Amino acid sequence: MKEILMKDSKVMQTKLVLPLDTNNLGTMFGGRVLASIDEMAAIVSMKHSASTTVTASIDSVDFLSPVKVGDILSIEGLIAYTGRSSMEVYVRVIKEDWKTKERVTTTTSFVTMVAINEEGKTIEVPKIVPQSEEEKEIYESALKRKQQRI
Repeated sequence: MKEILMKDSKVMQTKLVLPLDTNNLGTMFGGRVLASIDEMAAIVSMKHSASTTVTASIDSVDFLSPVKVGDILSIEGLIAYTGRSSMEVYVRVIKEDWKTKERVTTTTSFVTMVAINEEGKTIEVPKIVPQSEEEKEIYESALKRKQQRI
C-alpha cells in the first residue's frame, strides 16, 4: 500500500466570520465551528484516500478562545494517523485579527473518518508517514487515543 508524507496531507481554508455566523454576543456559534471542522476533515480524508469518506467520530473538540464578527479564520487539517480504512484528522482553527495580524488558535479537534467505496464498503487507505518533530508528536498522540478507545 502507498505511503504519504503527513505534510503532504495538509489542507488550509480561509473564511471571514460574518454576522449570520454569530450569536447575540457577536461570537461564532459553536455549531458553525463544528461544521467547518467536519468539512475540513472530509476534504483532508477524501484527498488522502482518493475516495468517499464518512465521519465515524469526533474524538475531541476544544474551544480555546472565542471567534468574533470580522475575524479571519484559517482552518488547517492533516492526517494524524491511519488504520486500515480509517483516518484520524487533526483540525486546528486559528483566528487572525486582520488589523494587528495577531493569530490565536481558537479550536482544536480530532475527527475519525472512514474511506468507503460506491457500495458503502470500507476500503484500505494509504499509510501516513510523519517526519518533523511536531508531526511525530501528533502521530504518537493519535496512537495513545487509539489505545484509550480499545
